[in-house]
Amino acid sequence: MREALIVAGGWNGHEPAQCAEIIAAMLREAGFKVWSETSTEALADPALKDLSLIVPIMTMSKIEKEELANLTAAVRGGVGLAGYHGGMCDAFRDATEYQFMCGGQWVAHPGGVIDYRVDITRPDDPVMAGIESFDYRSEQYYMHVDPSNEVLATTTFSGAHAPWIDGVVMPVVWKRRYGKGRVFYSSLGHVSAEFAVPQMSAILRRGMIWAAADERAE
Repeated sequence: MREALIVAGGWNGHEPAQCAEIIAAMLREAGFKVWSETSTEALADPALKDLSLIVPIMTMSKIEKEELANLTAAVRGGVGLAGYHGGMCDAFRDATEYQFMCGGQWVAHPGGVIDYRVDITRPDDPVMAGIESFDYRSEQYYMHVDPSNEVLATTTFSGAHAPWIDGVVMPVVWKRRYGKGRVFYSSLGHVSAEFAVPQMSAILRRGMIWAAADERAE
């Protein structure tokens, strides 16, 4: 049986505990045995390398050097990493190796919670199958992004809240490799209520399952 670890904590504004429960239910339904922890100390466990998937929900948190080294080694060795919004790509702001692994880092959400459009750029990818471009209400994440990411969806900034970024096309969903590990990210999901949006929840669920595919034998 595939095993997944959810590490949830950090800034409470992103409702990490509530979101962790939703994600755990998703993964159990997909056949995973799920472990949930609330401290980054879990990332120092040598058994991390035996998991199929790690899901961080740790906005604005700190990670110790030994924890980061163990986490990045596990993913390079083939453990999947998947997450969403600030829980993954605004965690551990001072850990550049973590950002290198994730493929991006949040820097702004002009206007706060606003209405914007998510454009599907890879409708042929299994993660996006059957999902058309859709309107969304949340924080529209402006991010520093790795050009090696395989981008599955984007959003375009209007410039209404920051005129100098008018027309900027920003990745919203991507996947990438880090060593033998698969890494998936979606910037959607500011609070737990957003999991009720079918496109948001389907993208994350499929992305987690994709990241958990085991390629360590290759």
